[in-house]
Amino acid sequence: MPVGVRQLTVLGEFKPFGLIAEALDGKPPYNSADNYDYLLFDPEIARQRDENLDNDASASALSDRRDHELFIRGNRIIWSVGSRVFKRFTLPSPVIKACWCRMGDMSEALLCVLQIDSLTIYNTSGEVVSIPLPCSIISIWSLPFGLLLQQVADGNSLTHGPFKFSSPSLGSRDIIRNRRESGHSPQHSFSFLTAYDHLIKGESSTMSSHLILKDLLEEPQSIYIEERGKLNIMRDFDERTIWASDQIPLMASYNKVKMQHSVWVAEVINSSLEVENASASAIVPAGVLPKRFCFRRIWQGKGAHTAASKVFLATDDDAAPVICFLLLEQKKLLSLRLQTVEINNEILFDVKPDMSWSIPAIAAAPVIVTRPGVKVGPLLYTDIIVLAPENILLLYSGKLCLCRYLLPSCLGRGNLSHNLGFSEAASVPHDLKIVGLADAVEAHINVKVNNRQMFRCALRRSPSSSLANDCITAMAEGLSPSFYNHFIVLLWGDGDSGYLSEANSTVGSEWNAFCDIIMQMCKKSSVVSQEIPKSSWEFLLNSKFHENYCKINSIIGLPSRIALDRPGLDSIRSNIDGSKNSEKSFYFDLLMESLDSLHAVYESLKMDNLRRRDLELLAILLCNIAKFLGEECYLDHYVRDFPALSKTVRMGTNSLSRKTPFSLFRWLENCLQHGCTPASTNYLPLLICKDGSSVVSWSRKIVSFYSLLCGAKLIGKKLSSGVSCNIAFGSFCSNEELTVLAMVGEKFGLKELDSLPSGVSLPLRHALDKCRESPPAGWPAAAYVLLGREDLALSCLAHSCKFKELETQTNVNLVSMSTPYMLHLHPVTVPSTVSDTIILESTRFEDTDSIDGSMADGMEHIFSCCTQLRYGRDLRLKEVRRLLCSARPVAIQTSVNPSASDQDLQQAQLWQLAQRTTALPLGRGAFTLATIYTLLTEAFTVPKLVLAGRLPAQQNATVNLDPSIRNIQELKSWPEFHNAVAAGLRLAPLQGKVSRTWIVYNKPEEPNVIHAGLLLALGLHGFLHVLTITDIYQYFSQEHESTTVGLMLGLAASYRGTMQPAISKCLYVHIPAQHPSSFPELELPTLLQTAALMSVGLLFEGSAHPQTMQTLLGEIGRRSGGDNVLEREGYAVSAGFSLGLVALGRGEDALGFMDTVVDRLFHYIGGKEIRNERSLLLAPSMDENNRGAGQMMDGTTVNVDVTAPGAIIALALMFLKSESEVIVSRLTIPQTHFDLQYVRPDFIMLRVIARNLIMWARIHPSKDWIQSQIPEIVKNGVKGLRDDTMDIDEMDAETFVQAYVNIVAGACISLGLRFAGTKDANAQELLYEYAVYFLNEIKPVSTTSGTTFPKGLSQYVDRGTLEICLHLIVLSLSVVMAGSGHLQTFRLLRFLRNRSSIDGHANYGIQMVVSLAIGFLFLGGGMRTFSTSNSSVAALLITLYPRLPTGPNDNRCHLQAFRHMYVLATEARWLQTVDVDTGLPVYAPLEVTIRETEHYSETSFCEVTPCILPERSILKTVRVCGPRYWPQVIELVPEDKPWWSFTDKNDPFNSGILHVKRKVGACSYVDDPIGCQSLLSRAMHKVFGLTTLRASNPSNNSNNGPAAVTVDQLVSTFSSDPSLIAFAQLCCDLSWNSRYDADFQEFCLQVLFECISKDRPALLQVYLSLYTTIGSLAEQVSSSTVVVSNSLSVSSLKLALSYNEAVLSGRLTTSRGGIVQSIFLGSLRKRVEELLNCSEVLKDDLRNYLNLGSWPSDPSFGVKSSALLSWYLQWFGVPAPPIIKTAVDKIKPKNISSSAAPLLRLLLPGTHVNAIEEIDRILFSS
Repeated sequence: MPVGVRQLTVLGEFKPFGLIAEALDGKPPYNSADNYDYLLFDPEIARQRDENLDNDASASALSDRRDHELFIRGNRIIWSVGSRVFKRFTLPSPVIKACWCRMGDMSEALLCVLQIDSLTIYNTSGEVVSIPLPCSIISIWSLPFGLLLQQVADGNSLTHGPFKFSSPSLGSRDIIRNRRESGHSPQHSFSFLTAYDHLIKGESSTMSSHLILKDLLEEPQSIYIEERGKLNIMRDFDERTIWASDQIPLMASYNKVKMQHSVWVAEVINSSLEVENASASAIVPAGVLPKRFCFRRIWQGKGAHTAASKVFLATDDDAAPVICFLLLEQKKLLSLRLQTVEINNEILFDVKPDMSWSIPAIAAAPVIVTRPGVKVGPLLYTDIIVLAPENILLLYSGKLCLCRYLLPSCLGRGNLSHNLGFSEAASVPHDLKIVGLADAVEAHINVKVNNRQMFRCALRRSPSSSLANDCITAMAEGLSPSFYNHFIVLLWGDGDSGYLSEANSTVGSEWNAFCDIIMQMCKKSSVVSQEIPKSSWEFLLNSKFHENYCKINSIIGLPSRIALDRPGLDSIRSNIDGSKNSEKSFYFDLLMESLDSLHAVYESLKMDNLRRRDLELLAILLCNIAKFLGEECYLDHYVRDFPALSKTVRMGTNSLSRKTPFSLFRWLENCLQHGCTPASTNYLPLLICKDGSSVVSWSRKIVSFYSLLCGAKLIGKKLSSGVSCNIAFGSFCSNEELTVLAMVGEKFGLKELDSLPSGVSLPLRHALDKCRESPPAGWPAAAYVLLGREDLALSCLAHSCKFKELETQTNVNLVSMSTPYMLHLHPVTVPSTVSDTIILESTRFEDTDSIDGSMADGMEHIFSCCTQLRYGRDLRLKEVRRLLCSARPVAIQTSVNPSASDQDLQQAQLWQLAQRTTALPLGRGAFTLATIYTLLTEAFTVPKLVLAGRLPAQQNATVNLDPSIRNIQELKSWPEFHNAVAAGLRLAPLQGKVSRTWIVYNKPEEPNVIHAGLLLALGLHGFLHVLTITDIYQYFSQEHESTTVGLMLGLAASYRGTMQPAISKCLYVHIPAQHPSSFPELELPTLLQTAALMSVGLLFEGSAHPQTMQTLLGEIGRRSGGDNVLEREGYAVSAGFSLGLVALGRGEDALGFMDTVVDRLFHYIGGKEIRNERSLLLAPSMDENNRGAGQMMDGTTVNVDVTAPGAIIALALMFLKSESEVIVSRLTIPQTHFDLQYVRPDFIMLRVIARNLIMWARIHPSKDWIQSQIPEIVKNGVKGLRDDTMDIDEMDAETFVQAYVNIVAGACISLGLRFAGTKDANAQELLYEYAVYFLNEIKPVSTTSGTTFPKGLSQYVDRGTLEICLHLIVLSLSVVMAGSGHLQTFRLLRFLRNRSSIDGHANYGIQMVVSLAIGFLFLGGGMRTFSTSNSSVAALLITLYPRLPTGPNDNRCHLQAFRHMYVLATEARWLQTVDVDTGLPVYAPLEVTIRETEHYSETSFCEVTPCILPERSILKTVRVCGPRYWPQVIELVPEDKPWWSFTDKNDPFNSGILHVKRKVGACSYVDDPIGCQSLLSRAMHKVFGLTTLRASNPSNNSNNGPAAVTVDQLVSTFSSDPSLIAFAQLCCDLSWNSRYDADFQEFCLQVLFECISKDRPALLQVYLSLYTTIGSLAEQVSSSTVVVSNSLSVSSLKLALSYNEAVLSGRLTTSRGGIVQSIFLGSLRKRVEELLNCSEVLKDDLRNYLNLGSWPSDPSFGVKSSALLSWYLQWFGVPAPPIIKTAVDKIKPKNISSSAAPLLRLLLPGTHVNAIEEIDRILFSS
């Protein structure tokens, strides 16, 4: 046959885009013009295997089908796509070679770049790993499991390589380059090199010539070769690799010495084979290399003087892989055919000696032209384009030459334009010759011509006809190779209508060309068959093909093998000439296979609503083929689908063929009726079951979904129904869940579901609907989107990309799953100050008296949408803001006409108010804790601290404090510090960290208090990790007291519990007592030493580090050697806290020295019993170097007043929660008169707190428990106060009352700590009651206080003590209710704040407590709360330490900076729900379950979000409940761990945001708090009323006026789904009732109501489709015109009914009935049967059809009658006439007198009873 001629499609002249990019970059040109290299590649190479691309940019670039280019020049690489640069890479040294590679099991492709001494590897998202190379590598190649490195033997042989290297040998260590960018540890790189040092130091013979790098974190491994059953390290340095495949493990090499090419197969072997060289295995221990890689030579070819210039893989005509070597010296292309054998799932490759051939060639390249997209195993089907020595361009498929390509004639004239106008296919002008080929990618290639130009050409234009493309691909996949080659030759041959021969072919012409080729095949077969005496049927029977068919297809009612009379056929066959027979049978088999393949495409197209036109065209072609082959049943099948074809096709019943065509609709129906049985699986076409078949993948997917739904089992990758299916990873416990996972795995989304016929989609929608309510956790996000649970999808996404912006994550996969208009996956971030400025405008802080209402007070950002929801319309937050504002002058009440004495009054008032103002920043810090989510780019601002007053009576005149009376600067220094801490605590950076540059940027020239406060705040948040040691040193060297304090505490908090040596050195410098004797004397303020001690405790927290503990123990009792004797109590307390922190909760640990520590502490407390006095002094070594710093002892006496508080606290923390009876029994509360006199009352309070912290579990929120804390003597003493008969000494009474109030306060503080942040109602009530009681004792306020409390305390105890106790109780109450904004508590606090300023009794300490209490109550704007973990309790105890300062500068007993330590105890257990569709926070009811504890059993309670959750140690489940939102359950394992941090990937609450999805038909709780609006049904009925009313009485329209509600308005209040709203506007709008009949409108309204109320909007389409199907059928029956041209809708309707039966019979399980109303489906069935039973004409037509196999041919009504007949046949499942004939012939001989119906029913099991009765009547009664 002559070879066809095609024109090349020239796309344009080619230049590497990298050159243009360089020019645009303005880079200076390099010296020589051509020292660049480029590589064109297919984007598939760089795409991830599972296509789950994270990054939108890369997703779009890699899905771009244009060729990608890597352009390499010097040390720069430019990756471009089309005409844009995608990525640029710059390397430290020049690039030798770059290639793509996939390592091990990694899904993403890596770009490997070889340089002289290192290998740099980039992944597609830009991460870099640089691997230093230990030896001289000259080239790299990609293999399927890693990167092959070609090594050079020694320095001399390097010169043979392509590059000269400057430092070839591995002499020095300078190859270790800075590996900071690689993720390896330094130890790793060391071992990496030492292994190679061994290799080098050993004899050089142990070096392998080839290495393989299979993992970025491993060393390259030596490669072995297998010789005579032994493994040797491959050391043949002459074997230079010239090619390796990244698809299959093959490598080709050339040996210059032996002048031979070799092909090697790479295998992974386990070390069972004997390794010959023992020394090699000694160097690399076997444990390190569990897998070895070995090369096995499978072919060698001698006699080539030079290496092949090109090696590539192609495919032979029978789909076997072929390796091609282009040997330029011999001008030939040598092809080796590979043989593949599969054993135990492993593919073995081999080359047989006689399996090679040559083609003359001077250039060649692999291209994908004839079978695009067809895969052979892992390889794509690849053709070869060859430039023959005569400069002719030829296309080969294996050995077969298909066609010749010519350049367009216009090219020679030099007028190349973008739209190349091709005139007639003239021959190429003589002046242009093709001289070379390059850069083949798929079907594009660069053609070099002899005028040094290069053109990019396309060999195959993608067919514009998708149908032609599908059919050709189906034949490529379905035909056996020899048949397909014949077809390909016809297709590409030089026929009249050559396929794709014209450059401007259209869709129609392509399809026609394809049909012509098929018809040519038919003609040939018919020409041959004319000379054959008997029918073609016998020859078909003798073909192998028929044997296969007998195995696969058994005909209903008649096994084909039995029915055929073989001997008779043999005698006929012997009469026929053999050659004619073989040719004829060849064409018959070819056509038969073609029919099967195209029929599979036909059935697949039926499943796509959008391809009905293609289906009709294909039906016409298939009718013609079936007619030629005499396949009656096939013909009947197509005519039934398209009755109009009956006019063009005449049928007869004399065919011998009994082969029934596969019907997908029937198969799916069977599946629903009988489950997925093995019998049904044999019925599937081979093409659908074939692996990797792309053209019928649509129907394969549907078959696999139905199989899974009906119970098919998964066997490996295949289902028991014989089809393969990708199933996404996830747990499942029902068929429906498995089906959904399969839909995700096959990327079958809602869009695909919508294009299925409605009946087919119903069971799949059923599976989605069933899983929607509570899908399993841990599914991929795409699965949740498919179910319509975007809430779960977004939570799932947030987990997978905690550190990436959510924007980039709207994953390709998700978009593919959802319909285009449904994807509302907006990322939700916690609202920042920027987005909330709008809200701010409405809540601007106005004060009628203020001069400037919008002044920055540090709280302006607190009003966000979360707080709006949290506090609703009440003004709590505004009030808190007003109470804590310190940036504005305070109002002073004075008379209108002031006199001189008034000025003194004003100053006195101002002084009182200043005490309050200076304490406010402490509370403000807690109130605004971590509330600004911001990128730290601007300078740090601190609100002003204003101590002035204003006089409202005198036009708000400002009054300042008089500096002559008091030192204002001194008054303000610590308050300024607190003010700065408060401002710093607001920050909560979005990335979860602060940059060092920002801290340095904010560092002032001169050290000041403000920066000191900022450092402490950042440290408490844990952000000071970023400071370097030099930064820390610079801060310390400023010698600024506050800065040093802030920095030390901040560093210790940031490095809490890490024992970081560098930091501990910094701290110990500030504790002179610990300096060695050689150290110079340092005069350090006690303040700094105090801070340093506490910092040491934080740094060593929980470590029980013995030396540190001994040090701190000594410090508690150290006599102050210096400046401020007054501050030594603070010093001792700090040392006590520190000691407690170091041994936090570890007092019980059996550490040998713990007993002595405890004894020593009791000594400090002043315990009476003293054991061995020497042992208490411990080893004298501790004090040897403490020059002059003697212990605070006189002999053995201790100044208990100084040491006791610290020692008590230390014991409390050491034995925290330990329940240690021993310690508690020694830490007594005074029980006698003498003891009460002996122990200071405030120490009694500390002892009570300590005892309760140790006996943690016994704290109980009841009065009885508090009473049990009070010794009998005190109880009795207090009882007798009001009783005049009791004779009590004034002194004794005072002692009792002092002890009583302190014990009660201590017990209340213990309660506060025990129930911190729990909002425990019992604790709250109890503490509130005690607070009111104390308040009444100070000054009667309310008379409702209980009578059980002793009265008249104020007579015996000073007011100050009562005030302190009252405020400590109130503070404890706030700690319990932290973050809740509890109203009753807040009222109490507001009262206390106002009261104290009036009374004039308020000192600074009390104001500080009120301020802190307000802050705690609204901790973090109500978004944070306290934890009760050990370290949190310790931090809270530091803050609550019950000695309050007397003034703003008082640090005697407790350093003021310590009051901020509560930050370390906070947790963000805040949860808000965000509507996934709108992205707005909403209210949602939650059911929270907590595990049982010693106080209560397992409990569930309801919360409404936004809310604060219980602690992690007790939290079990959180469930979104209520009727308006889709349910969601988060299951947790209660564990004693802190709450998840902001950046924690495992946080189930995604940093406090839970996405919820509102059900359609419900309003949100904001819009409709009580649920009166979501009575959708009521509203709908109202509208129905309007419809019927208007339809009946149009004159009433005027009554409804503008107030009437339209349906679309109604719908839009419940659903944002655009399709629903559009449907309401188009089909349900009452003003349009002229357009449709009223019935249709009524139906639309009802369907809309059904879909909205059950939240199944997707079913609108299904309902409408079913309704219109029935409507058009009815119309067709009544009218004479053609309304419906096919019967596919009837098949779809049948499938919908089968679904309904499956649901009713329980085969498909369901929780809430079928998704479509079964009554509706039942009425459809009834209506269709009515339509089909009413016609007399139909009965006549049926008689003719059954008897003669003929369709109605009446010219006037023929088409209508044919349509009705086809519906009848489809609906009742009547088989084709030949099959009925066979069945009748079987029954006839039996001479049955009664009805033949029962026998017919047995023989025709798929046929409906009605039809069987008709057949019986027509064929048996006549």
